[in-house]
Amino acid sequence: MARRGGPKFRRPIAAPRGGVYVGPARLPAGRAHRRGKGGMEAESCASRPSPPISCSLPSDCASAEQPTCPPDFARPAILPASPALLEFDDDEDLEVFSKDASLTEVNSFSPLMPTSPSSMINQYRFEDEPELKDLFITVDDPESHITAIETFITYRVVTKTSRGEFDSSEYEVRRRYQDFLWLKGRLEEAHPTLIIPPLPEKFIMKGVVERFNDEFIATRRKALHKFLNRIADHPTLTFNEDFKIFLTAQAWELSSHKKQGPGFLSRMGQTVKAVASSMRGGAVKNRPEAFTDMNDYLDVFSQKISLLDKISHRVYKEEKDYFYELKEFGPIHTLWSASEEDLVDTLKGVASCIDQCCRATELRVAALSESLFPTINEYVLYSEILTGVLKRRDHIQAELDSKVDAVYNKKAENDMLSEEIGKLEDKVECANNALQADWDRWKQSMRLDMKSAFGDVAENNIRYYEQCLATWESFLTSQTTDLCLEENSEDQP
Repeated sequence: MARRGGPKFRRPIAAPRGGVYVGPARLPAGRAHRRGKGGMEAESCASRPSPPISCSLPSDCASAEQPTCPPDFARPAILPASPALLEFDDDEDLEVFSKDASLTEVNSFSPLMPTSPSSMINQYRFEDEPELKDLFITVDDPESHITAIETFITYRVVTKTSRGEFDSSEYEVRRRYQDFLWLKGRLEEAHPTLIIPPLPEKFIMKGVVERFNDEFIATRRKALHKFLNRIADHPTLTFNEDFKIFLTAQAWELSSHKKQGPGFLSRMGQTVKAVASSMRGGAVKNRPEAFTDMNDYLDVFSQKISLLDKISHRVYKEEKDYFYELKEFGPIHTLWSASEEDLVDTLKGVASCIDQCCRATELRVAALSESLFPTINEYVLYSEILTGVLKRRDHIQAELDSKVDAVYNKKAENDMLSEEIGKLEDKVECANNALQADWDRWKQSMRLDMKSAFGDVAENNIRYYEQCLATWESFLTSQTTDLCLEENSEDQP
């Protein structure tokens, strides 16, 4: 793809595999600058036509129907590109990037090019310009509430934003865990084939017995903070109306909004339908190979992340036992020095070194529980969420397969089902595109999170061993110096 003169531009996102357009033209006002590689959900994509775009598609997309340009649209000549420029990475197959070529006669501000705000601002973004964040959420200040019926914790949720759809730039509300559960449920209903971030377990977390002790509350607060910020960073979920209400409405307003949702019988019907679909989830006939690969990947991922969870907790237990042993060794050497007059300084030095290593071990154990455990536990929950998302996609596919089979076997009138089959085909295509884009985004996020978590563990281990090594080297050096001085004093007459 050619680069025009002037600053480097990034082209708009083009049509993914399947021919459904998910580019900037579908964004509501204020969303164009929040474009990410994960794409956005395409559930309403069929209703908007694709704008004319000339691009080089990957080889497996070459057979897709290409949009045509109207007669009055002047296309610039496309220069020959080398094969290396036509290779797309998996994470970038939904974007068209400007390449290292130039057009000599047409620059980005040429009169031949469109200069309307929609074409110059909404469809283009400076490549070196950082992606601006316009929504900041903090979860803090847990408070315990005791009533005659129940005891629960509320958390303060502070939101700061520059978005135009918010009436104010800052909000402060209090939410309990049930409110977070409600938000997660509403997001799953509105976006069944998107990967909704997980919430922490409701009652018992590993290593925590008491439900309302300080450690449990602190761990849950961090998990709830990450939950809301993952939603805020998602290119589609961040603009969900229920999410906005969750952040801005007072307690009584949120309770009133909850009552406007589906009734008990409707929710019960949805639950029965979901259970039935999960029972026949493996009977999908025409599942695309990409989603079969997702299922296989998820099976392996679930096994590995569960194994990592077990190993990390075993390492944590061993490190904690070692810490408690070190805690006892220091005082023991101090008491020992009282009965050894010739070794008082040496034994006290050993006790001091053990105390310093004990403090370093305590910091190392705390770093394990603060950085590694939350990440691994979050992705253990993610594996369950991904299983549900793939089952919901298979359910949509199974509905389409059953209608097609009914027509093929002439069990129903073709005219009655043709329109319904057409709608289901659009629904399946949009679900596939949405899940594929979110899957790629999730995998990229997972790799970064795992790399960061294990990188922090490695850095903490290096810092720990360097500190302990320096402590003992300093002690041994001092002992060697004292021994040399004693020998010199004995040699002198």
